[in-house]
Formats: sequence, structure tokens, C-alpha cells
Amino acid sequence: MGREQTLAGRLLAEHLVAGRLEPGTEIGLRVDQTLTQDATGTLVMQELEALGLDRARTGLSVQYVDHNLLQADEKNAEDHAYLRSACRRFGLWFSKAGNGVSHPTHMERFGVPGKSLAGSDSHTCAAGALGMLAVGVGGLEVALAIAGEPLYLRMPEIWGVRLDNELPPWVSAKDIVLEMLRRHGVSGGRHRIIEYHGPGLACLSAMDRHVIANMGAELGATATVFPADEAIRAFLRAEGREHDFQDLRAGRDASYDIEDEIDLSTVEPLVAKPSSPGNVVPVREVSGTPVGQVVIGSSANPGFRDFAVAAATVRGRQTADSVSFDVNPTSRQILVELARSGHLTDLVAAGARVHQAGCLGCIGMGQAPAPGTNSLRTFPRNFPGRSGASDDSVWLCSPETAAVSALTGVLTDPRDYAAVHHLAHPRVSGPARSAADPRVFTAPLPEDEALREELVKGPNVAGLPDFEPLPDEIEGPVLLKAGDDVSTDEISPAGARALPYRSNIPKLSEFTFTRIDEDYPKRAADSPEHFVVAGENYGQGSSREHAAITARYLGLRVVLARSFARIHWQNLVNFGVLPLEFAEPEDGEKIQRDDVLCVSGLHRLAETAEFTVRNQTRGEEYQARHQLSPRQVDVLLAGGRIPQLARALH
Repeated sequence: MGREQTLAGRLLAEHLVAGRLEPGTEIGLRVDQTLTQDATGTLVMQELEALGLDRARTGLSVQYVDHNLLQADEKNAEDHAYLRSACRRFGLWFSKAGNGVSHPTHMERFGVPGKSLAGSDSHTCAAGALGMLAVGVGGLEVALAIAGEPLYLRMPEIWGVRLDNELPPWVSAKDIVLEMLRRHGVSGGRHRIIEYHGPGLACLSAMDRHVIANMGAELGATATVFPADEAIRAFLRAEGREHDFQDLRAGRDASYDIEDEIDLSTVEPLVAKPSSPGNVVPVREVSGTPVGQVVIGSSANPGFRDFAVAAATVRGRQTADSVSFDVNPTSRQILVELARSGHLTDLVAAGARVHQAGCLGCIGMGQAPAPGTNSLRTFPRNFPGRSGASDDSVWLCSPETAAVSALTGVLTDPRDYAAVHHLAHPRVSGPARSAADPRVFTAPLPEDEALREELVKGPNVAGLPDFEPLPDEIEGPVLLKAGDDVSTDEISPAGARALPYRSNIPKLSEFTFTRIDEDYPKRAADSPEHFVVAGENYGQGSSREHAAITARYLGLRVVLARSFARIHWQNLVNFGVLPLEFAEPEDGEKIQRDDVLCVSGLHRLAETAEFTVRNQTRGEEYQARHQLSPRQVDVLLAGGRIPQLARALH
């Protein structure tokens, strides 16, 4: 009963349509809302076409344009036109370019405590700040949810994190989640829902909680959940949506599968060093490190408070002439509020460059740092090359640390700067009534009009490839040998060069694995069936299913790894790539690139989880296993979810 008394357990139970709430087993959940963004949404709309959908069957589905905002040529504009027409055709809400980053914008306009949300972006978990059950998944999972299908997950453990006391001055919500990453690393939350509770919540606003919930993705968590309490009521009231509020908290008898505790009064300014969100140290340990760029914004620090604190810190001062100070507003609404309050003027006067509302630098769409310089960002991720520069050096921090470091030109503990300059920690609050204008969102068309809508497809919107069923035996070379914590940014890069081809799989495939081995696409052309061997937590980071589909397009059939990140593991299955884990982790070290491997008897996946992998080159054998449910086995044998559905229809 204890687990069911947790808020996460109650939300799971209320949405359960298949399976049992036992950790490690597969469950199916009813999806109330979906979220897609343009870097993943074009593929989702193509999948809806392939599924033959008539109209969205969720309570609410929203398509945001927030990633591919740079329009250096026609490709991104083509995708935006296609997405708008698809929303009109299938009955989705449409948020045009400039409205803002999907996660805080969805929280402002559409988030409802107690609802479930599936999003084709790993940071969808940010909506857990409102007391939602919000899960980031691959695009195909979202397409199926829009079509009325359940969302299938491995039932997670519930990890209770008690917060006590209050944060000291110059420490904020970003430092709390960085403290979690310092303790537990980028895989500490795998197959877990993190539920925050305790008296320390009283000092955290709704958007502070968004900061922490958002970066649950960096911990590898399935979801993050906060209670819906008076802080959430106040947030919804300011958004003109208090009618959506309901009080949601854990029961008195709640008990957690795993427990942790943070005394907020002991948290200090922290920073994640290059090139992992888990590489966290106190700012004081790296104080004095030169900084060439400071960027404020992103879904990891999206609230009015985050920008206003930075503005109040730099007010009347000038940022260092060695620093490019970039401000990335997260929504049109926030930009209006900053302008009305005067904070935007303070930022610009201090030397800030103000960019359009959207993801931009966070996804490598502009604001790439100069080579050989350190870029300090209030972003969620600093994977190698994600900024758009191949040799980048990106650090992650709070707005307080970012602002004072922009003034000094070196990494600076904001407490030290405040002591020297007699500066009080700015205490800011958002407007009592937000600047929300619902007219900037396009509502779904009536069904009779929607069915007459024509999809607008430019030449860059290609069709989905058709994949054949899984053969009984796969033999081929190891085209790539990778280490631990390989991210989907390294498999299918973000950035201004690759992102415009998100709806063109043949072209996008030319970028696959090039951050690790620039010759991989060319060598794959000569080895249509091949293997990849990797270490722990393979496929961490973004939910982009392109990392599975482009590799499969190039002939990847099996990934052998020590362990997999949740979303990418599911994406591999959805597109017909077999994920196998080494029974003996050290066996991965014995395999070298270009070794020829063979695994047979794959049509027995439903009967056994254990397989022998033969290394034909070295005359060795390794034991490997899968963790697929019977449903996933059927998908894999069919060659993927879309081929499976297509064959069922015919």
C-alpha cells in the first residue's frame, strides 16, 4: 500500500490500462495530452500519415515550433509549413515559431495537475512540476498515443527525495538538481520516477520546480513528480487558469522504493564541467576559470525569475568585454513580461545580445562558442559538440553564477562577488497576472474542415523508409566501438547543419555517428548489416528517434551494450534494431572494430532471453540477453512498429 500512497503511484494507478504496478514489468498507461516539437514532430506527423489516422484521439495534443528556428534557407520553413498543415489535418493545437520553448510554454498554457503527458522530447518530464505524470518518449510512441494507443513503459521504482529547510542566498533551484547529479550521475534515475516532497518545497515556486523536473532527464529518470499545492495554485491563477487546479499530494502512509534527502541550507553554487551534466563540482573549486560566453535561458531555467535575477544582478554594470552575453528568452510571454518590467532594458544596457524565444543555443541552433573558450550556460546539457562547435567547452550553472561570471569574465562564486560588491541577492517575483495571449496559439480545426485539409510538403519532407522483418540470423562487422554514456547527440547530431534534415531520413543518415567516427556512414554503405558495441547507459539524452531510425537505415541490426538508456532502448525496438546486453560486462572489451559477429536463432526471442554471440574473427563466444516484453518481441520480429501495423492492416 505504501507505494500506492505516493503521488507518483497514485498517478500511475489512475492511468493504468495494462499490466501491474510492479517494478520491472511492462505497463500500459492512458495518455491525456501529447507534446511534440519541430525537431521530432515532422517524423511524428509522417508516422500519423503512415498510421492512416483520421483525427487525434487524445484530450489535447500540441505541436510546438521551437528548435529549428534559424531560416538560413528554405528547409526549416518547409518543415514549419508541413507541421501547421498536419496539425490542421489531424486536429492538433499549433504553436508557431516565436511562441517559445515547448516545456515552459506547455506549462503556462496547457498543463493540468493530475493529467498524463507523453512528449517526443526527453525534457517533457518538466511538466511533473505541476503534478502531472509527464514522460519523454520517442516520436512513434507519441504518434501512437495521438492515435489513442496506450503508452507502454517498464514500471519504474519510485524514488522519494525529501527536501528540508531553505536555500541560502545566491543558491537556486538549478543548484538543487546539480546536487542530485553530483550525487547520482547521469544514470542514477534510470527506471525510476523521482518524487520530491518535504517542507523544503515551500521555498520553491512552480517554475523553480520546473527547473528541477526538467533535468530529471539528465539523471535518466522516467519522470519527476512534484505535488500540486498552493505554489501551483498561485502559478495557475497568474496564468488565468486557476480552474485547472486540483490539490494533489502523497498520502500519509506513502513509502518509497528508494529514499534520499537534501538539506537545502547546505546546498552551494554548483557547476557541471565539460562535457557531461554529471560532471558536477562546487563553483568555488573552479573559480577563476576564464569565460568567453555566458548564455541565459533554455528549458532548464525558463522562468521570469531566472531572467529577472540575472537582470537585477547586472543592472547598472557592464559585462566583461571578453564575454559574449547571450539572452535566450524561453517564451513570447516571458519576453513581454521582461520588457514591461524593465528587466530587458537592464540586460541590454549591461551588454546582452537578446535572441528570439526558442531553444536555439541549447540545441546548437546558433550561439556556437568560439574555439578554445569556455561557454557558461544555464542549459540542461553539455554533451560534446552539442553547442554546434566540435571542440566546445560548455559548463552548466544557475542564473546567479552565470550573471556574476558575465560581469567578471571568469567563473565566479556569486557569494564571493556579492560580498566584495555589497550586493544583496535579488528577490524577484513574477507579475500577478501573466502576459499570456491565447490568440498566438492555433486551435484544432473542426473535424469536417480538418478532413479536407491538404498536407503541405516541400521537397525536403521525404517519406518513411520501409524496413524488412528481423531475420533468424544476423552476421556482420562491428562498425563502431563506443564507450559509456554515448548520447543521442553523438549518434544523430543536433545543430544547424543536421537539424534541417529531420524530415529527410536519407539525408540525415549522412550525419549518423559522425561525432564519434566521421567515416561511419561511408563504411556502412559497404556493410548493410552490421553491429555496434558500446558500454553503459548507451543512448542517453535526447528522445530523438532519428538516432535509431538513421542508424537502422544505414544497416544497423544489433547493438551490444552493457546497458541502455530507457528512451533510446525503446526507439531501437520500434525501428527493428535488436538491443542486447552483455551477460559478462567485460566481454565488450574483447571485441574490436571490424570484428565479424554472428547471432542466430532470433526467431526464438519470445522463447528465450539468452543468446550466444559468436566472434567469427577471434573464434570467441559471448553470452548476451534481451529485456524485451512479449509485445516488444512482436514489434522487433516484424521489423519495427510501423511495418507491424502496416502488415496488420493488410
